[in-house]
Amino acid sequence: MASVLTAEVPVASANTRPGAIILARHGEPALSRKVRLTAEEYRTFWESYEVLGLLPGQTPPETLLRFVERCGALVASTRLRSIESAEALARGREFTRHDMLIEAPLPPPKWPGWVRMSPKMWGFWARVWWWFFDHHEGGETRREAEARADEAAAMLVDLAERGEDVVVLAHGFFNFMIGRALKRRGWRLAWSEGYKYWSMRRFERGR
Repeated sequence: MASVLTAEVPVASANTRPGAIILARHGEPALSRKVRLTAEEYRTFWESYEVLGLLPGQTPPETLLRFVERCGALVASTRLRSIESAEALARGREFTRHDMLIEAPLPPPKWPGWVRMSPKMWGFWARVWWWFFDHHEGGETRREAEARADEAAAMLVDLAERGEDVVVLAHGFFNFMIGRALKRRGWRLAWSEGYKYWSMRRFERGR
């Protein structure tokens, strides 16, 4: 598969306005979140979530489909749920898969077994513990993930500066981190649908 990141592309002139960067979240994974889990059960849940693909029968939003049809580069993370989302949108066109875009880790706090919560609530508290208390259990730390997000932002800016829009199919929280990195580079959030499945957040370079 040819890579839009490595293919030869004419260098934009100094007067070319950069394209937009659209950070999109993948579709709904094939794993029900209507359960209540202990911390250890949530750990197993998250491991499954990380390797599974999409729930069958989904139709990507028409607005996102139109963005992908017009964009100059389509990029996905290497997680199956992102790849299948990109495939559903690409309709045969080539896209790049990049492990730089995978989700930040979610190790749950080591709370007692009598604490049972939904995966959504475990995700919230796991993120709080990781973000504010550096709870990473030997995995990627917040500082390391922020460095990765900044590297991802630099890659996307380089693609956008060729003058065409870039669409990214990745993950809710890591897209948030990329967005922070883009803002530090002078890009502004021009439009947002939040962080639900298939949602988009459009960034444009500040004037």
